[in-house]
Amino acid sequence: MMDALISRLAELRVPGIVAGLRAVAVALDFTPMVRSNLLIRNSVIEAFQSSNQRYHMAQKPRAAAKKVKDRWRAKEWYKVYAPDMFSQMQLGETPAESSSHLVGRVTEATVQDLTGDFSKMHIKLRFKVNDVRGLDAHTIFAGHNLTSDYVRRLTRRKRTKTDTVVKVTTKDGWGIAVKPMAVSEQRIQASQETAIRRIMDDEIKRVASESTIGEFVRKLIMGDLSRAVSDASRKIVPIKRIEIRRSEVTSIGKMPSPGEETPINAPEPQEETAAEDTDKPAEEAAAEAVSDEASPAQQEDSAASGGDEAPPKPSESSDGDEPTDEDKR
Repeated sequence: MMDALISRLAELRVPGIVAGLRAVAVALDFTPMVRSNLLIRNSVIEAFQSSNQRYHMAQKPRAAAKKVKDRWRAKEWYKVYAPDMFSQMQLGETPAESSSHLVGRVTEATVQDLTGDFSKMHIKLRFKVNDVRGLDAHTIFAGHNLTSDYVRRLTRRKRTKTDTVVKVTTKDGWGIAVKPMAVSEQRIQASQETAIRRIMDDEIKRVASESTIGEFVRKLIMGDLSRAVSDASRKIVPIKRIEIRRSEVTSIGKMPSPGEETPINAPEPQEETAAEDTDKPAEEAAAEAVSDEASPAQQEDSAASGGDEAPPKPSESSDGDEPTDEDKR
């Protein structure tokens, strides 16, 4: 029956064949096969649309939550302080989500920032956070190093730079790896370098065994350790400069009690120069007083003489002989 209708429509050349077929299908109230196919198609479309809606509805809240969350707002700022050997000066501030994330962080500062000594600006100190109290983070000494430009200025042509690594233990159980550097005034032999390394090793171990961690850091920074090593090495070869290029704390020993260590400060100016400056005006004042007292007598002498020196007597001869008869007349 459907074939007859389709052939009839083709003979009549009805435009819109698809529309005609739809009209025929509605008129015949659909066959069971067509009806079942349409139902399956519609159910599949509805299921797909509903699944897409559920997916998009589930994804919208997640995207909104990611945009709202800000990790920086959840962090707090902590103040970082130096150890007792540097009078617990504030080194700076650092953000962290919690105190547990702050322990173990390392910060740097120059000796000039801590002591005000301009001549020590090339020494950088490292401090590690080991204790957090509230919003205050306290540190311990972790090591030091010299700036690269300062080391390059020391090493020149026709000089020998001798490096070594010395592992020492202080009197209170702190383990430190010290890396000294010796610069000679001229090129030296390998045997002399070996002797210098041996002397540096012995001298640094001796100083460390007699000092606590605070005392050793003071000698390290202020140059006492370098001078001791330099004095011991001069008997081998003339040394131009010895510097502790780097140090690193390898193990932590006994922690110093509060107030036990003497703070490390910049060296005070020498008193001799100050005394000379204070004595100099007094000496100048005394000299001026003496000159003032002598001036009246000098004025009287000059007035009596008429301000001019007496001319030589004509009777005196230049050769020192006795005067002649003509001179006496």
